[in-house]
Amino acid sequence: MSGERVAVIGAGPMGLGVAYQLVQQGCVPVIFEADDRVGGMTAIFDFGGINIERYYHFHCISDTSFLEVLNELGLGDKMEWIETSMGYYYQGKLQPWGNPMALLQFSGLDMIAKFRYGLHAFLSTRRTDWKSLDRLEATSWIKRWVGEQAYNVLWSKLFEYKFYEYTTELSAAWIWSRIRRIGRSRYNIFREKLGYLQGGSATLLNTMQAFIERAGGEFHVNSPVTQVVIAGGEVTGVYTSEVFHPFDKVVSTIPLPYIPSIIPDLPANLLQTFSSVKNIAVVCVIVKLKKRVSRNFWLNVNDPLMDIPGLVEYTNLRPFGNDHIVYVPFYMPGEHPKYQDTDQQFINKVKSYIKTINPVLRDEDFSQMHVNRYRYAQPVCGPAYLDTLPSARLPINGLWVADTSYYYPEDRGISEGIGFGRKLAKIILE
Repeated sequence: MSGERVAVIGAGPMGLGVAYQLVQQGCVPVIFEADDRVGGMTAIFDFGGINIERYYHFHCISDTSFLEVLNELGLGDKMEWIETSMGYYYQGKLQPWGNPMALLQFSGLDMIAKFRYGLHAFLSTRRTDWKSLDRLEATSWIKRWVGEQAYNVLWSKLFEYKFYEYTTELSAAWIWSRIRRIGRSRYNIFREKLGYLQGGSATLLNTMQAFIERAGGEFHVNSPVTQVVIAGGEVTGVYTSEVFHPFDKVVSTIPLPYIPSIIPDLPANLLQTFSSVKNIAVVCVIVKLKKRVSRNFWLNVNDPLMDIPGLVEYTNLRPFGNDHIVYVPFYMPGEHPKYQDTDQQFINKVKSYIKTINPVLRDEDFSQMHVNRYRYAQPVCGPAYLDTLPSARLPINGLWVADTSYYYPEDRGISEGIGFGRKLAKIILE
């Protein structure tokens, strides 16, 4: 097994996790990435002199796999933990959110709705077993616990402006895992603590890449795999453009909807399964401001004139001098007509929304705005989701396929991606 070359398709957190584990076990991973840099959705870009992630990221104290890798790479002391706060923009005003006192004072709910909402959040944070939620539909599960009023005020827009027509096709286990992760970022019921890595995700990405390369691994960026070649029921290699690279082991970590086009020789039932996986796209507007919008890191939004579930004021977690950075994500199915709107249309919306939330802000306070798009940002994980997916080890000798949906019920994230990638590498080498 020592020195065996393994092709890894995709250099996002999962692909890096696979490669990192492979080199530790004596293999030589060869990573092919379509982008011009590693990282996937965690990749960094130059935003007017600031190196920052294209899409917002934060870390919770429960991100075990991420913290484990940091310590292994000697980066543990680069973590910063900050007390953050949440807000809720509702009925034309910004209200505190995210702790029992804020819930009690929240304008727009009666006391029974507040009690039911709080009880559901508390019990979700304490729950450890998700199997009983696996086959339940999320919105029905939430409504049974919190009631129609709390659902309409606090949950409906979060679903509708992320999943649109897929709103009632989500697993309760998947939603529960999101509630639990944020709930477990608290060090008491009134105070929330989130983390960022000094230098951002680039610190981890660059260090992992350097570690893998020192151990003999290879990175090929700007090198999308155009075909995985199968012959006689086993993998023989991959094509990038017109170049064939021989391998007898290939691991794909890219979104499942890409699989039918790059592995067309799979059995028909597998091609149909991968083609039918539903995904949400994201158009993320990043704003650089001269003044802050609020003091909240995360701001939920329920306003009839805004088609967003919320925004992230990132510099309330990670400071960038005098600049204030805000991420405003628009989620929607990639087939939705809105995904075809121009960047300028999204920029105009965001500027209007931010000035509505904080009327003190003027056009001259907006220093710079940038739009990033990612077609397959979020798999739609329905009830019993894992039952709908084939095993990551496909019935082709030497071929493994997985993406972020494979660590259901956990949501996509850096820690989950690295952790699953490392486990997958161990399975490959068994």
